[in-house]
Amino acid sequence: MTRGRTMSAGKVAALAGGGIVLAAGALWLAPRWLVPLLAALSPGCLYFVPTAERAVALTIDDGPDERTTPRILELLAAHGARATFFLISSRVDGREAVVRAIAAGGHEIGNHLTRDEPSVGLPPRVFEAALLEADSVLSRYGPLRWARPGSGWYTPRMLEVMRRHGYRCALGSVYPYDPHIPSVRFAAAYIRAHARPGAVIVLHDGGSRGDRTARVLARVLPDLARRGYRVVTLSELAAPRTTPQSGDRPADRR
Repeated sequence: MTRGRTMSAGKVAALAGGGIVLAAGALWLAPRWLVPLLAALSPGCLYFVPTAERAVALTIDDGPDERTTPRILELLAAHGARATFFLISSRVDGREAVVRAIAAGGHEIGNHLTRDEPSVGLPPRVFEAALLEADSVLSRYGPLRWARPGSGWYTPRMLEVMRRHGYRCALGSVYPYDPHIPSVRFAAAYIRAHARPGAVIVLHDGGSRGDRTARVLARVLPDLARRGYRVVTLSELAAPRTTPQSGDRPADRR
């Protein structure tokens, strides 16, 4: 009887382990199957840019941070890279010099609303008020074109609110789960494995997350440069081309 129970527990453990492996595999391969599906189902939000040009957009959420953002800016400058910083407006007070340094470095500022919270849980009027409150703070530092809802979930109504106020929704195609998996090695390997022409990379700033992002970029930026990639802002990546790119379609994002 005891042996039967032991075997049963072993089977349960094996099944659980297999489920974890499958889930991990699905997450690892998400940029190749899940992201194109989401982009097709919701064309109102940008996940990647179909192009054959060897360029990727780097986006960094949740700043500014007086300690980690300057480190990230130094790394970007050292490697000739630019990024779009999705800032939370309630974190700007007392860190205005950091936001000015972002703009002065040729980087782009995006609207990440007022707090670090899931935007999809906000009533529509509250979401709109948060978008506009953040706009009133962040627009002092440069033009705002992109909004990223907190936690990455959104509804058609939220997209309509963003469009009505001159914003385009932006998420990403290469998300190394850095808020949940605190591993520099994993994040760097994930980005290297999934960087494709037109990809949008998502990383995070602030505290230990910002420390990890700086360390990830120190590994990834030289590698992307060796592979011939430019690291640019969202607006640079999404800008219309004056001449067609050969093979400019999602299937060519290799």
